[in-house]
Amino acid sequence: MKIRIISGVAAIALGLLIALGPQFLFKVCEPTPTLLHTSGNFMKCHWTAQAEVGVGVLIAALGIALMIFASPKTRLGLVIGILLSGVLALLIPHALIGGCGMDAMQCRKVAFPAITVISILLLAGGLFYMVHLARKKE
Repeated sequence: MKIRIISGVAAIALGLLIALGPQFLFKVCEPTPTLLHTSGNFMKCHWTAQAEVGVGVLIAALGIALMIFASPKTRLGLVIGILLSGVLALLIPHALIGGCGMDAMQCRKVAFPAITVISILLLAGGLFYMVHLARKKE
């Protein structure tokens, strides 16, 4: 199997994990109930999970494009986009939006470490593939 297909499928899978993981697999905290609203208030981790949906879908779309395009230069540009999106996925829970203040909360114990591991795997694979493409002759 071509490395192009393997890289694309890996990017799609990791992108979907980033997008859907905090929603379904390693859920963030539930809304807090309030007296005025029956739906409750959302904590910061909810908005982090919402932002990760957008970043994860972008990574998956770049993975699809990675499988479609044959030009090494085009794929190199796509991999750079995947790498930058992976950095963004890593920064959202740790620096940009954040999560709950208490370390015992679900988002801090499960969701953020999972997003961190997935993002690091994405970055490592993207760097490997970028080096592979940079060495490849046209």
